[in-house]
Amino acid sequence: MDEEDIRKALTAFGLIGLGLVLTGLLQSWNAALGVLNLCLISGVMALGLNIQWGYAGLFNAGVMAFTAVGGMTAVLVSYPPVVEAWQVGAGGLLASVLALVVTALVTGFVYRRLPAGRKRFWLITLVALLGYLVVRSLFGEAVQLIEAVNPARTGFLGGLGLPILFSWLAGGLVAAALAWFIGRISLGLRADYLAIATLGIAEIVISILKNEDWLVRGVKNVTGLPRPVPYEVELQQSDWFASVISWVYSGRLENAADQRAVLAELMIPASSIFVKLCYTGLFATVTLLLLVLANRVAQAPWGRMMRAIRDNEAAAAAMGKDVVARHRQAFIVGSAVIGLAGAMLTTLDGQFTPGGYNPLRYTFLVWVMVIVGGSGHNLGAILGGFIIWFVWVEAEPVSLFVMRQITDLIPMEPASAYHLMASAPHMRHFVMGLVLLLVLRYSPRGVLAEK
Repeated sequence: MDEEDIRKALTAFGLIGLGLVLTGLLQSWNAALGVLNLCLISGVMALGLNIQWGYAGLFNAGVMAFTAVGGMTAVLVSYPPVVEAWQVGAGGLLASVLALVVTALVTGFVYRRLPAGRKRFWLITLVALLGYLVVRSLFGEAVQLIEAVNPARTGFLGGLGLPILFSWLAGGLVAAALAWFIGRISLGLRADYLAIATLGIAEIVISILKNEDWLVRGVKNVTGLPRPVPYEVELQQSDWFASVISWVYSGRLENAADQRAVLAELMIPASSIFVKLCYTGLFATVTLLLLVLANRVAQAPWGRMMRAIRDNEAAAAAMGKDVVARHRQAFIVGSAVIGLAGAMLTTLDGQFTPGGYNPLRYTFLVWVMVIVGGSGHNLGAILGGFIIWFVWVEAEPVSLFVMRQITDLIPMEPASAYHLMASAPHMRHFVMGLVLLLVLRYSPRGVLAEK
């Protein structure tokens, strides 16, 4: 980066830091740290999309799918296995998989052995139909048995019971595998067709996660995921944490009549702040590591080649570059980063809610982050994640404050005042559109433009 970019980045991050400090002072430090953690995760999501769009010019309208797959992987890796569900349904699932493999093998054998014609067509159709019926029967019976195991609390197979941090890497790998499959189908299409294809596939993925209860409980959600940081209750019961809080608030405790009661009261918010700081350390480490790797890749021959393909596919193809293969590589790498962010988000929430994934939050906002931060600029994408998520979260409380001041200063009927206050939560959409319009008007290439 040149001096101008460094100055812009320091100014922008400084303003965001000031906003977080004001949030801590005016709202609470718990709220400020919560916003900061989600800003870091949003920055990772924007960085993944920037690899696809900023490097390769791929219009991925299915960011939501890779985020959800990363979150699903966090459940499948870290949640303890439901032993009873495995006992009653694992055999049926395995049998259905074997039946599917046999059907595919027989279909391929018939296709290779028989000459083209009606006989081969009808025989392949018969094999596929019989295979489908067998697979459906075995799979359906196994699913019913699994979902009947304590449906109020489990009703699914569970996971591997591994540490949750392993799921972050696994989430990236599973998202990369999904991207490879999607890339085999849709890459090579025109930009508008690729956007339609990825958007449709994203809706299919979310629909599967909502309806297949045996996998991740569907809309009943998975709660109680393990955490890579201490629990607040454990901290409140530990002697070392009590000693730290006693030292921090020594002046206040000396003047208290009942020091034990005051200490117990102080430890409740302090434990929550400590947990969020632990998450901040983990997320910041991942974000910085990914930023360093992305910058190294951007300066390497691969990154220069991707930008050449993005700027002129015909010229790159004429020079002997396999454009579709390179697009697939960028699509897979970017999706892996997005899947990693999805696993991080599920870890922070401590639960997986398929019904909560929607295109506005997990696709549109991520695109706005990349556009505002600067397409093709890695630090700009992360900066856009910070800016947009901070504005998205704080637009509602600020709007409520403004509406309250208006109703206090201007006499109006109770119905009108109620309408203004009820409209405040929807102002975040207006504010987001206004921010996007201002950036596109005065800095159309983003805050940190690619040189």
